[in-house]
Amino acid sequence: MLLTFTHALAQGEPMRIPAYFPWVALGLLGAGGLGWLIAAVLGFARARVFGESPRWFAASAVCLLLYHIQWLVFAAYGINEQNVENVLGMAAFFNLFVALGAVCSIVGFMRLSRPQE
Repeated sequence: MLLTFTHALAQGEPMRIPAYFPWVALGLLGAGGLGWLIAAVLGFARARVFGESPRWFAASAVCLLLYHIQWLVFAAYGINEQNVENVLGMAAFFNLFVALGAVCSIVGFMRLSRPQE
C-alpha cells in the first residue's frame, strides 16, 4: 500500500504555485503581525487600569507576534540552508509560540477579576 502511494506521488506533475500566493501570504503575515503588535501594546497599556490579568493577555499577544516573526525567520533560513534536516528540525517548533500564547491566555483568564478602580 505504501509503495503504491509513493509511486502515485512520484508520477505527479510538479506543483505550480499561483502568482498571487507570495503577495497574499506576506500580506496576511504582515497584517497579522501588525495586529498582534497593536494588541500587545494596548494590552500592556491597559494593564495599569485593569490589573494583572491584561498583562497575561498582552504576553499572549507578544507570543503570537513572535509566531509571525518566526515564520519570516523560518523562510529566510529555509532559503539559505542547504541541509533539509536542519530546516525540518527548525520546522518542528513552528507551533511553539502558539502553545506559549495559549498558556498565557489561560493564566490570564484564571486571574481575571473586576477592574481596579
